[in-house]
Amino acid sequence: MQQVTNNQRSIAYFSMEIGIDEKINTYSGGLGILAGDTIRSSADLKVPMVAVTLLYRKGYFHQKIEADGWQREEPAAWDVEGHLEEIPQKTIVILEGRTIYLRAWKYEVKGVSGFTVPLYFLDTDMPENNEWDRTLTHHLYGGDEHYRLCQEVILGIGGVRILRALGYQNIQSFHMNEGHAALLTLELLDEHAKKDGRGYLIENDSKAVRHKCVFTTHTLVPAGHDKFPIDMARKVLGQREDFFALEGVIHDGNSLNMTRLALNFSRYVNGVARKHGEASRLIFTGYFINSITNGVHAATWVSEPFQKLFDKHIPIWKQDNFSLRYALSIPKQEIWSAHMQAKKKLIDFVNKETGVLMDENILTIGFARRAATYKRADLLFQDLERLKRISTQVGDIQIIYAGKAHPRDYEAKKLIQHIFHAKQSLNGNIKLVYLENYNMTLGAMITSGVDIWLNTPEPPLEASGTSGMKAALNGIPNLSVLDGWWIEGNIEGVTGWSIGEPVIGNGENRDHSLDADSLYDKLEKMIVPLFYNNRDQFISMMAHSIAINGSFFNTHRMMQEYVLNAYFIS
Repeated sequence: MQQVTNNQRSIAYFSMEIGIDEKINTYSGGLGILAGDTIRSSADLKVPMVAVTLLYRKGYFHQKIEADGWQREEPAAWDVEGHLEEIPQKTIVILEGRTIYLRAWKYEVKGVSGFTVPLYFLDTDMPENNEWDRTLTHHLYGGDEHYRLCQEVILGIGGVRILRALGYQNIQSFHMNEGHAALLTLELLDEHAKKDGRGYLIENDSKAVRHKCVFTTHTLVPAGHDKFPIDMARKVLGQREDFFALEGVIHDGNSLNMTRLALNFSRYVNGVARKHGEASRLIFTGYFINSITNGVHAATWVSEPFQKLFDKHIPIWKQDNFSLRYALSIPKQEIWSAHMQAKKKLIDFVNKETGVLMDENILTIGFARRAATYKRADLLFQDLERLKRISTQVGDIQIIYAGKAHPRDYEAKKLIQHIFHAKQSLNGNIKLVYLENYNMTLGAMITSGVDIWLNTPEPPLEASGTSGMKAALNGIPNLSVLDGWWIEGNIEGVTGWSIGEPVIGNGENRDHSLDADSLYDKLEKMIVPLFYNNRDQFISMMAHSIAINGSFFNTHRMMQEYVLNAYFIS
C-alpha cells in the first residue's frame, strides 16, 4: 500500500526502551514492551507515527540464577547489523562542550494492512567519538546518573535532530513515554527561538513548545523519576542559563527533574490507568493529569491455539479487537481445548528446562514480571503451612515464576532468593519453579499457559500491570490486588478475583498486611474448588476474561484514545 512520506508523519514517539523484537535486546520490562505494543498498534491503525529510542549495543543482561537463588548477570550483546538498517543521515549533540556524533539504525514495524511505522535507534559507537562517548548507547539503565543524563541528552535532543535530518519537519505531537526523553523540549525551545531569529530563549518559547508535547508518566515509585543535580546538568548541557531560567525547568532550586520538566512543557499529560492518574495527581499537585489505561497488542500476545480459535469464530479480531466480545459465543469445549494446548506447551517447556516434572492437569498459578520489591512477588509465601494445606486438602497447586531484578537492586535480588527458599520449603507438597531469563517468548508462554494469573503489588504503586491483560486475552482469569488496571477489569467471580481491600486516596489507611490472608481465602474457598469441581463455570470465566477484558485492554483501544484525546488537539 502507499506509505506516507516523512514529512507527513505527525507524531514522534520517544521511549528510553522499546521491546519490538526479542532478538533486538533493547528493553528491560513493561515500559519497553508497552512501547513496542504501542508502535505495533499504530502500524495496524495507520497512525502517522515515527519512533525513537537508543541502540543499547550490549543489550540488557542475560539472567542466570545460582543454586542458592542469587541472580547473576551475563552479557547479552545482539546482532545489530543483522536486524537493523543503518541510515546515511547523521547528527551531533554537545556534551560537556564535546561534539558527539550520532548515527541511527532503522527498523520498520508493519501493520496488518502493510502500513509501516519507522523506528530509529540512536548510536554513538562511531570512530569519530572518543572511547567513553562511544559507550553511551551501549547499556540500558547502566552506569551512574552522569551516564544516564548523557544518554537522555542523546535521546531527547539527538532524537529531535535525527528526525529533522531525516526530513520529519511537520511533527505535531512529540510523545514522551516517561520522563527520560524530556530534554527534547530544550531542542524544541531552541528551534522556536531560531525561527524568531534569536540565539537565546524567552518565556514565550515555552508556550509554543508546550503546545507540541504529550507526556505519559508511568511510575509512582520515586526511583523511577530521574532527577539530576543542577551542577551536573550545567556541566553536561553547558551554561544554558536562558534554559535554566525558564519557569518550570529547575525543580526545588537544585535539580533538573525530568518528570517535572515533562509535566511543565506538555499540553497533555496522562497516567496509565484511572487509579494511576488519580494517584499521580496526588503526588504532582497543581497539574492536570488525565488517564489513558494501557493495553497490550492482541495479535502479538494471543497464543497460537487461541489465534486459530479466534480466526475461526471472530475472523476480524486482529483488525477490530473490540470484536473479541463475541468470545462468549465460542463453544466452551473449544476454549478449553485451546487452553490445554497452550498449557501443554508451557508445562513441556518447564519440565524440559527444570526437570521438576509438572502435571498439565494440576491447577497452575503464574507470576512473571520485573522483580521489584513493591510488586511483592513473595506474598503467596507468607504462610507456607496454609498454602500446603490448601494444596493437600482442597486441590493440588503448582506455581511458575519468572522475572529479572535490576543488577543494582539488591533487595529485589533478595526477593528472588526468598522465593527459592520457599521452593525448598514446599518441596514434596507444591511444585514451584523460577524460570531464568524472562523475555518476550517466555512471557507469552507463561501468560497463555497457566490457569490463574497472580498479581500482588503494594497499592497504589502499580501503574497499570499489562501482564494480566495478556493473560486475559488468552482466557486466563486474574487474581490480583485492586490496583492499576485491575480496578477497571475486575468483575468479581466473572473475570477473576480481587485480593484485599481497594485503595482510598493514597492508601495510607489501607492495611496491606491483610492481603496474604485474602489471597489464601480466595484460593481455598473459591478458585481451587471451582477449577476442580465446576469446570464449566471456570471455562465461563475464561470466556468472560476474553470478551470483557481482552476486548478492551488492548493497545488498539489505547491508541484510539491517544488519537482522540492527545495527539491532534488544535
